[in-house]
Amino acid sequence: MLTNKVSRVEMAAHELAEESVDGPYYLEKVSIPEDSEDGFEYEEITVEEEGVTEGEEDLEAVVKAVRDRIEASESVPLTERLGSAKQPVTHIPEVVDDFLRNFLVKMGMSRTLECFQTEWFEMLQKGKLKTDEVGFVPDLYTHNQLLDNELKNVQRERDSYKQAALQAGETIVKLQKERDFHRLQHKRVVQEKNRLIEDIKRLKKHYASYEPALRQLNEKYQAALRQKMLVSIERDRVFGQVHNLDSTLRNAHSSPGTHRGHIESQKGQQKLQRSPDQPTRPSGDGVAPYNPNKDPAKTITKHPKDSEFPTGTRINPFLPQIKALSAQSTKVCSFSMTRSLKAHTMAVSCLALHPRKFVVASASDDHLWRLWGMPEGEMIMTGEGHTDWLSSCSFHPSGACLATTSGDTTVRIWDFAKGRCVLTLEGHTHATWGCSFHSCGDFVASCSMDNTAKVWDLNSERCRYTLRGHVDSVNSITFLPFSNILLTSSADKTLSLWDARTGLCAQTFYGHKHSCNSATFNALGDTVASCDSYGVVKLWDVRNGSAMVTMDTGPQPSNQVVFSPNGRVLAVSSNDASVKLVEVASLHMSSLLGHNDAVQSVTFDHKGEYLLSSGSDGEIFIWS
Repeated sequence: MLTNKVSRVEMAAHELAEESVDGPYYLEKVSIPEDSEDGFEYEEITVEEEGVTEGEEDLEAVVKAVRDRIEASESVPLTERLGSAKQPVTHIPEVVDDFLRNFLVKMGMSRTLECFQTEWFEMLQKGKLKTDEVGFVPDLYTHNQLLDNELKNVQRERDSYKQAALQAGETIVKLQKERDFHRLQHKRVVQEKNRLIEDIKRLKKHYASYEPALRQLNEKYQAALRQKMLVSIERDRVFGQVHNLDSTLRNAHSSPGTHRGHIESQKGQQKLQRSPDQPTRPSGDGVAPYNPNKDPAKTITKHPKDSEFPTGTRINPFLPQIKALSAQSTKVCSFSMTRSLKAHTMAVSCLALHPRKFVVASASDDHLWRLWGMPEGEMIMTGEGHTDWLSSCSFHPSGACLATTSGDTTVRIWDFAKGRCVLTLEGHTHATWGCSFHSCGDFVASCSMDNTAKVWDLNSERCRYTLRGHVDSVNSITFLPFSNILLTSSADKTLSLWDARTGLCAQTFYGHKHSCNSATFNALGDTVASCDSYGVVKLWDVRNGSAMVTMDTGPQPSNQVVFSPNGRVLAVSSNDASVKLVEVASLHMSSLLGHNDAVQSVTFDHKGEYLLSSGSDGEIFIWS
């Protein structure tokens, strides 16, 4: 018993010593019965017969013996003690029967397992089973199993990697094909770009070589037109004098003695005043009377119902009223919105004022035109008949008819009394942009995207003249009140004045750098205002054709420009949803805001007290 105590004390001491070096160790109580059949051969530990004798079982002797053994162990080098303490733990092999049981459980062979268990324990009870011959499963087999499991795992990973590699290869091939395709496209685009650059350079050089010749030809053309107009005027004057001379001669035949000297003097003056290119006419009784039908300038086939243009020397009967309005001062800052009305379901492209009443016509993209009583905004009439959007409208000078233009390339005349379209004028090849009545009411002019303007005779219902000269869309057209002069603005950046009697261009205004959208005369007819697609507004002197003022209301496009009745204020409709008001004298500019979309058209009333605007939002705003 004392020996066991000494052994336990020694073990505790060694454990303390080892714990100080390798960390704490824990003891577990294990009881091994004598009849254990685990097959392991346990060796008996011999107890050294040193220390305390059997008769000395007192506590002091035991403590002393323990101290002696500790001192003896401390005398051993530390490396030896560590080496003996860190002996490797051997792997306990698995018994064959346990291996078989685990195998059968793993394979799910329950019936075979029950048979094996039954036979095994029967033989074990009868003593027929020789446990010494059972043995253990070799480590190599267990290691092979582990390696087999690892191999299967590695094969699965290999298959997944192989699948991923195949997918990546397909993706790479696809990306390479796309890359090659885009490379070819890029090369083709670069080649086309280089070819276009070369073509543009060549065309620029070619165009630059033609510019001086074109400028010279244009100057010659303008000079020839002016000379032609002067010659036609001189010819008309000479023909008139010849007609007067003929009537004088006829009167002289009735009383030959009284007017002989007067006739001779007139004939002498006629010879001096005759144009050099006119043939010499015989004097006296051989003078043929003037026949307008034989006039070489009027050899155009005439229709029996053709109207005659009025003389170009008429005076505007409204000049006194215009001068009275000019005395009134209009301030642009005094306008404010008083009413708005939803006029159409789509954009309102144009507003036109009745010649005498405060009635406004509106044209819209919804294929309709409407009449409105102002300033109450009461709808009077609606017209329907165009097959495309409406671009413009204009009242007849009598106020009984309305002309409209449309994207369907036609010009239609509507009679308010009959409530329907009474005339459709066809001849343009593209959409028509604008129209304007002559003050006599017998003619209406229209402009179109086909680069031309036309003068229509309402009595003969045919086109009298086609005005050719612009090289791009003609965007607006208007008659100078009580004259035969037409003003057009075009996308070719120019304005032109035309003689409606001959269809010839009398003057062209150059100065805009962008497409001209609108142009108009002031009430006196001596100033023209124009606007372009970059918001630039210009004022021109009609007498010398030069720009007097240039204002920038952009950068948004300006769609229409109009003068107030007194000519002191200019209203500009802009794409930035505002109406720009400009005082002509001071060039002070202000904006009227209220529309939700681009403003397409503006117009003043007869006294300049109201301003009306329409826009792409389908609304009409009344400013006062």
